[in-house]
This record gives sequence, C-alpha cells and structure tokens, in this order.
Amino acid sequence: MKQRKNPVPTVDIIIEINTRENPGIILIERHNPPFGWALPGGFVDYGESLEDAAIREAREETSLDVRLIKQFHSYSKPDRDPRQHTITTVFIASATGTPKAADDAKNLAIFQEDNLPDSIVFDHSSIIQDYYQFKRNIPEHIIFSNH
Repeated sequence: MKQRKNPVPTVDIIIEINTRENPGIILIERHNPPFGWALPGGFVDYGESLEDAAIREAREETSLDVRLIKQFHSYSKPDRDPRQHTITTVFIASATGTPKAADDAKNLAIFQEDNLPDSIVFDHSSIIQDYYQFKRNIPEHIIFSNH
C-alpha cells in the first residue's frame, strides 16, 4: 500500500500596525533558512485551529497580541516553500503596541508598499502584492476598523 503524502498546513499574518511615526505592515527577518524577510507565520500544530495558530505565531515572532480581522486567502503552489509542500492560510490582523523580534525572527521592521525589502522569501512578495491590491479595492473603514 502506497503511503499518502499531504501538504503541511501553515499560517501567515499580515499585521497592519498603525503608529503615527511609521504605519504599515510588519515583516520579520528570518533567523533560519530560507534567510530573508517574510510575513510572520509558521506551522499549525496538531489540534490547533488556523486562527489560534495565527495568533500564536504573531505573538511568538513579534511579541504582539493581534486581533484577526479577516481570513484573506490560501496559497498552495507546491513550490511556494523550498523546504516542503505547504499550504498557507493568510490572515489580516491589526495590532497596537511596540513590536519586538522574538522566536525565529532575528529582526523585524514596519514597511509600506513603496519601501518593501528586496529579499522577501517564499511567495510572500506575491501575497503582499495581493494584499495591497485588495486594500485599494475595498473601503478602508470596512476592513481596518479599530473596534
């Protein structure tokens, strides 16, 4: 009998942070391969919901408690992660406070659409482009309310 192999579920979080000095989205610089900048995220633990995994990963990597606003999209191309076939569910979240790199994030920064870093890993450049396209097409008060 042939053993079945399935893709591994992951989550990624587009954390929109609204600071007066530097509003934008948070990217982490990865401490582990593949090296580069990425959305906060990671693997879903057995027995954990996608939502709980997103909140946990955001807290582990950015030290922020986030509020999930919307399940954005899933990405499933078999080569999206060079380590193995993963399927990610991306969430849009809001956060306030001071982000601090932790866990497998060696650094983090807040970026805007016009100043994204060159070395974005996985398929996160495409995800971020999709996010900004989505944001341009939807009135801001519908998606990003601070209630």
